[in-house]
Amino acid sequence: MEKDTVTIKVNSTGKQADFPLLKGTHGNPAVEISSLNKELGIFTYDPGFMATASCKSSITYIDGENGILLYRGYPIDQLAKNSSFLEVAYLLMNGDLPSRQELGAFVNEINQHAMLHEALRGFFDGFHYDAHPMAMMVGVVGSLSAFYHSELDMNDPEHRRISAMRMLAKIPTIAAASYRHSVGWPYVYPRQDLEYCENFLNMMFSLPSQKYIDEAHYIDPAAVKALNLLFILHADHEQNASTSTVRLASSTGANPYACIAAGISALWGPAHGGANEAVLSMLDEIGSADNIPKFIAKAKDKNDPFRLMGFGHRVYKNFDPRATIIRETCHEILEKFSSDDEPLFELALALEEYALKDEYFIEKKLYPNVDFYSGIIYKALKIPVDMFTVMFVIARTAGWVSHWLEMMAEPTHRIGRPRQIYTGLSARDYVEIAERK
Repeated sequence: MEKDTVTIKVNSTGKQADFPLLKGTHGNPAVEISSLNKELGIFTYDPGFMATASCKSSITYIDGENGILLYRGYPIDQLAKNSSFLEVAYLLMNGDLPSRQELGAFVNEINQHAMLHEALRGFFDGFHYDAHPMAMMVGVVGSLSAFYHSELDMNDPEHRRISAMRMLAKIPTIAAASYRHSVGWPYVYPRQDLEYCENFLNMMFSLPSQKYIDEAHYIDPAAVKALNLLFILHADHEQNASTSTVRLASSTGANPYACIAAGISALWGPAHGGANEAVLSMLDEIGSADNIPKFIAKAKDKNDPFRLMGFGHRVYKNFDPRATIIRETCHEILEKFSSDDEPLFELALALEEYALKDEYFIEKKLYPNVDFYSGIIYKALKIPVDMFTVMFVIARTAGWVSHWLEMMAEPTHRIGRPRQIYTGLSARDYVEIAERK
């Protein structure tokens, strides 16, 4: 059977060449143009890489037109309904869902690696008390390579596996320690008798003067369920900015902790990981349900800088399947947890209801996305706003280490080297300083 090809012709030179068309399991085919410059003396120009496939991957698939998200072939709604976050993390990292025995061993190893080296506590003390938690995350995660340098042979599959497990295990501990440093509370060690999300909540909120887990101050199962669900929904999302950053850093052979720190830095950007925080800022700006029609009108006005955050998605052109899953949990959380922020939550629900009925939003398919609901849930669970992106880091680490493992196992992986179109000055001669005007 003859393979599909794409012919590219340069009119000015008359040169042309055929390039193979690569097809994956799902999605649009891609033109394989690695020999384009050699054949025709040209490069492609694609700002933001919106039409460029940078790699082959078997981890996650997104169909933005139809609102489909698959992890290793499993629909996200099935995983969200039936799995724990660590079960999904195992799936992303290993390719298949674990057996009961495999999952038990995986969870046990995560628990074994959850502790931080005691010397790291001194690292936290070096940060100012009001340092942003994401700044601490970048610094502390990057420093981990100094503690595990004896197992950083990236040609050794076992070293790679252990590094990935350490990263997944320690991220919640680092995240909780970052928060507690910011409020001046003593650090809490991870417990092996608690599951992943319970452990994180305990490390965040327990105090020496009162147990967080007892008859009066137990970890509410609804909170654990919501957190588990959010972590699953945020675990991976194909070749987004932070995942691509992890892959690009990894292509140089950098250690995994440096690569994950690079991913955290990319996620810190408000256009990526800060979207749910932006939703709450928008709700504060709207103020009350009476102002919703005015702000909806502002959102429709192309000349008005106001943006309705948490609606629509760059990838999903119909609906965000993650939002459909989390919406019900969001409503359950708001009904269960009374809060001083109740007017804010009522405003959010009123905005949701208004937008879902508005003809403009229906026509443009601007449905609430996962960020709209996740910020509201975190707020209801008493997670501080400046920790929202850190929560994203905990979840997305599962995807980052999975992509890192996949890439490092490829025998033909190459260092990333994007090209550019140079728009600077032509060559010119040096002028002595005394002669410059």
